[in-house]
Amino acid sequence: MTEHTLRQYDIELEEIRRRILNMGGLAEAQVVKAIEGLRSGQIDLLDTVVEGDKPINLAQIELDDACSHIIAKRQPAAGDLRLVLAVIKIASDLERIGDEAKKIAKAARRLHGAETPFVPRVGLTQAVELALELLRASLDAFARVNPEGIEDLRRKDAEIDAGFKGVMRQLITYMMEDPRTISSCLEMLFIAKAIERVGDHAMNIAEHVVFVARGEDVRFENTQAKLGKG
Repeated sequence: MTEHTLRQYDIELEEIRRRILNMGGLAEAQVVKAIEGLRSGQIDLLDTVVEGDKPINLAQIELDDACSHIIAKRQPAAGDLRLVLAVIKIASDLERIGDEAKKIAKAARRLHGAETPFVPRVGLTQAVELALELLRASLDAFARVNPEGIEDLRRKDAEIDAGFKGVMRQLITYMMEDPRTISSCLEMLFIAKAIERVGDHAMNIAEHVVFVARGEDVRFENTQAKLGKG
């Protein structure tokens, strides 16, 4: 490559980094607004979240195109190739986080729009905070190409999973004690599952950062360890 071509190549790599972080900001904002709409019952805010999914979808399409261009034209190798491949995967996870925020907003809209609105009081706050912390930390790790905190993030993800199970038990108790709450409890269960999935996708992002930094695929470490023991 000539010096000019190398400079242009660096610009293109920096651009996909910038775009993925911007997309991450959009996805995070969607989750925050969806939860605020759930708590406040502001239907107009929930409507905004549903419509706000479109820019995230568009961002993924544009990133996929940019990465395809880099692969075809620049033929990246080693660390650069890992970065481009990771950006494609991270964009997919962020798009799915946007989808989960949209699911939360739609379920919250149904809850608050019911003829006799009833929002079950369950312990979602900690799971929401952990999921957002996990997403922010994963994006920060990508920005710094620093995977050192992944074990702490895995602990957070495990806490989110445990929180979901606790919420599920609470909702089952609600439904058993008063069958009239079944519809509302199922909506809340749907919301709790979406929050858990946000955490899962954020964890995926952190694992992609390990791949960029070290060239290691750590997505299925537990499975591989079990197979090794067998």
